[in-house]
Amino acid sequence: MVAFILRRLIQSLFVMFFVALVSFSMFRFVGDPVHQMVGIETSLEEREALREKLGLRDPVIVQFGNYIAKAAVLEFGVSYQHKRPVAEMLAERMPATLELALVSAVFSLLIGVPMGVYTGLNRDGFFSKMFLSISLVGISLPTFLIGILLIFVFSVQLNWLPSFGRGGVVDLGGWTTSFLTVDGWKSLILPSITLGLFQLTLIMRLVRSEMLEVLRTDYIKFARARGLSNRAVHFGHALKNTLVPVITITGLQLGSIIAFAIITETVFQWPGMGQMFLQAVTTVDIPIMAAYLMLIAFFFVVINLIVDMLYYVVDPRLRVDTGKATGHG
Repeated sequence: MVAFILRRLIQSLFVMFFVALVSFSMFRFVGDPVHQMVGIETSLEEREALREKLGLRDPVIVQFGNYIAKAAVLEFGVSYQHKRPVAEMLAERMPATLELALVSAVFSLLIGVPMGVYTGLNRDGFFSKMFLSISLVGISLPTFLIGILLIFVFSVQLNWLPSFGRGGVVDLGGWTTSFLTVDGWKSLILPSITLGLFQLTLIMRLVRSEMLEVLRTDYIKFARARGLSNRAVHFGHALKNTLVPVITITGLQLGSIIAFAIITETVFQWPGMGQMFLQAVTTVDIPIMAAYLMLIAFFFVVINLIVDMLYYVVDPRLRVDTGKATGHG
């Protein structure tokens, strides 16, 4: 187990190093930081002094080392546009993005897994065919169009739910949450459905295909021959083995939800990190862009590490294979 975790940690460090290299390259190849930070009336001497202060005259290796050292302690510089520390701006907007991603992931799991099990056990039923038809909509339609349609129906026509913003929030000592207000929950419904619909359909189809495959295996036939009830066979044996790949896909999708919340946050004017990143792209605010890239990569690495550990615990075959490899070594 320890060797398995160490290998994954080393791989994660390589990933973060590569992402840091890409984000650092943005400072060198996407415009000049000094020109972004000063006005046209700034003299050449002042520009050179600022360049010296920022360390832009140092060798590239030294600059990259300083960049990694500062990123390791969550120092990402100052925003060109807002003249504020980027870490402070990310900390303000992170709760909104993480709460939206969490609600979307829970929504996807709570709806997607039961639908997948149902369509797998009743693949020729009317509701199964209806669920599969609906899932095609979730996969085919782009996220922004789904969001616009939901706003049109539930906000404009029915006037049931707000169409933008985060609603009322409560400040819990630096962490703002929408979970403690009615307005906050109402504001979460439409964007979380929009963001989670694709993941829902993916999980439903994955669970369905895994259920169909598991139900054809010999040990399921043996369980039926022993006289076990359908409930015990379906939920005690089939579903348990189906959830092994679902854990992996769900973990990866959670990282995707956080990374690709940009479109949903833009459609619903959700005050999260994704919306801030998109605004930074339009103004070429490189510190925000680079910090967002590093942060998303960190989320992916941590989530993948947790998924790998869960996969190791749930799937005994992985433990056996690892044990054999260690024994031969």
